[in-house]
Amino acid sequence: MKFLLEGERTQRLTFRKFTPLDYAAWLPFHQNKASSQFWSGVPKEPDIACKQQFKGIFERYDNNQGAMNALVDSNSHALIGMCGLLIQEVDGVSELEIGYSILPEHWRRGYAYEAAKKCKEVAFKNKWATHLISIIHIDNIASQKVALKIGMQIEKTITYKNNPVHIYRVDR
Repeated sequence: MKFLLEGERTQRLTFRKFTPLDYAAWLPFHQNKASSQFWSGVPKEPDIACKQQFKGIFERYDNNQGAMNALVDSNSHALIGMCGLLIQEVDGVSELEIGYSILPEHWRRGYAYEAAKKCKEVAFKNKWATHLISIIHIDNIASQKVALKIGMQIEKTITYKNNPVHIYRVDR
């Protein structure tokens, strides 16, 4: 499957495909209101939001539209978050995006940076794209810091799926 980092590792994380068994471990992400505070259009009911997200993950796997990888602790194998390379359409152009989300209990420990950096390295090493983007809500400062730390810069500010976002970009 194109753009899946299954089996890749960082210092603390292992990348693997999501399975339906990960649902219960990911549900707390949607139960924490801060997780989706910046993104309109996410269902308010955590169970519905989680089911919708998992449906999207598996549809991307099936349709080769890029892939979110489950990020698991290399020692405990506990689910930490997700990160991956996703094909997105931005202003009519197909782009390869680094997307990342971390379970709230693991925020502010550098996991998003570690995973996003690995995605960038693998994408450029394999020449999957000449540049990568991240689509980040204009108020999501924590995610913006991750993008900056992996070398991205704001390319433009647009409305994407009814949300005001910055498009961050890094060239190979």
